[in-house]
Amino acid sequence: MHVSMSPFRRALRAAPLVALCLLGAAPQVAGAQQPGLGPALATRERLRDELARLERDRGARAEAALIRSRLESGDFQTGDRILVRVEGEPQLSDTFTVAPGPALELPQVGSLALTGVLRSELQSRLEAHLAQYLRHPVVQVHPLMRIMVEGDVARPGFYTAAPQQPLSDVITAAGGLTQRAKTSAIRVERGSETIWSGAALREALGRGYSLDQLNLRVGDRLLVPARGDGTLRILGIVIPLAVYSLTRVF
Repeated sequence: MHVSMSPFRRALRAAPLVALCLLGAAPQVAGAQQPGLGPALATRERLRDELARLERDRGARAEAALIRSRLESGDFQTGDRILVRVEGEPQLSDTFTVAPGPALELPQVGSLALTGVLRSELQSRLEAHLAQYLRHPVVQVHPLMRIMVEGDVARPGFYTAAPQQPLSDVITAAGGLTQRAKTSAIRVERGSETIWSGAALREALGRGYSLDQLNLRVGDRLLVPARGDGTLRILGIVIPLAVYSLTRVF
């Protein structure tokens, strides 16, 4: 897969391991549009503009397909988690799991359909839904993502992160790469398809691309092969996968 990020290639060739193993604690989860956590969540307009640009680049078909899928299907799938806070409504302030549909099932106020909804659109959609039942609802909403990390990292497992956080934060939360990790072979898979790999992924990591900027979704897997292995050594088969959270959400 090819992504045009040439300004960053020389720096990444000089220090690929540094680019992949950023040190420091993951930032605290904050609001979707608040500064300090990472880039704002992609709007529909921004994704359409980016798709138009990528469709003019024959080498970016795979990345264009990721954005096209987001625009058509939205960002939410069954099993996603969403942190909701509604001022003065304790029953509506919790972490909810997206139900089949997909839909956000909320006590007393029914379900909110999420088909075709982007993460950046969730706040306004939920506010409009709650306004049918509550007077001037004050709402905070934070979508969360669950990413699996497999292979040569210190602690393979599932990690929960805000979509604005860099993918490198997930690697750091997994304890970083082992000495045997083959950095040039790291890839991200969706089902049986590799959606990010090679120089494009290394450049994205070096630039600090967030999960949202990479067009990732729940269920995607970050795979870290070992040097000299003919195939990926998946530690999770031998050692039970633990479930980690990158941050505290309260």
